[in-house]
Amino acid sequence: MQGELRITHKNERSCYYFDNRYTRFMRHRSKSTASPRRVRPKGERTRNNILRAAADLASLEGLEGLTIGRLADELKMSKSGLFAHFGSKQDLQLATVGMASEIFKDSVIRPALARPRGMPRLLELLERWLRHVEDKVFAGGCFFTAASFEFDSRPGPVRTAIVEAMRQWLSTLTRAIEEAQKAGHINADLEPPRFALEIYSMAVGAHWAFGLLGQRNALKNARETILARLRSESRAQGNGTTHGDVKKA
Repeated sequence: MQGELRITHKNERSCYYFDNRYTRFMRHRSKSTASPRRVRPKGERTRNNILRAAADLASLEGLEGLTIGRLADELKMSKSGLFAHFGSKQDLQLATVGMASEIFKDSVIRPALARPRGMPRLLELLERWLRHVEDKVFAGGCFFTAASFEFDSRPGPVRTAIVEAMRQWLSTLTRAIEEAQKAGHINADLEPPRFALEIYSMAVGAHWAFGLLGQRNALKNARETILARLRSESRAQGNGTTHGDVKKA
């Protein structure tokens, strides 16, 4: 098990301390903050189950290889049964991107938004992002990292859907950084969009090394690098502490 991005603190607006602890605290927390699931009609549940399998398959073989015939073979279903849900390959691809976005939000974004604004929320977002690759939330690793590389030079509706999902994720990171600035946890002169892209680049590089090169310590290294950058931008307030009070991970 890899170390998790984690913080402890003296008081709400005091100097934050970064630790690399071997805990499972976030999974317990996500269980307690999860909202009750509504009961869905059978047809909707079937469609969602199909799309969940499609997202896993696309994370392994690519969205371009995701066809109704290939998915029917994987699910041991008839093509006509899948055509009842998706009229074309593109419809299936777009619905799969939408499902992958919802899975990512459920695994990463929504639990993190339950945390207090500032450094707690920012670190939760980053930890859950790295953890969802380690835990194989998608069978092939990070769905959107793979899809971004696959469709970066392919114009069309599928690329547009991927771009929108990635813009939303970068916006979420940017807002979390802005909130950390407002809370006095990181330097106010930092440019949030630029810092969000820097963090994003570090994590995507780790996803690539983890998946393609098989570097088992890639995500651990990304954690340590991100923590070092956050420490370098940390800001103590109200109790005379300084950057030197931020512990090493």
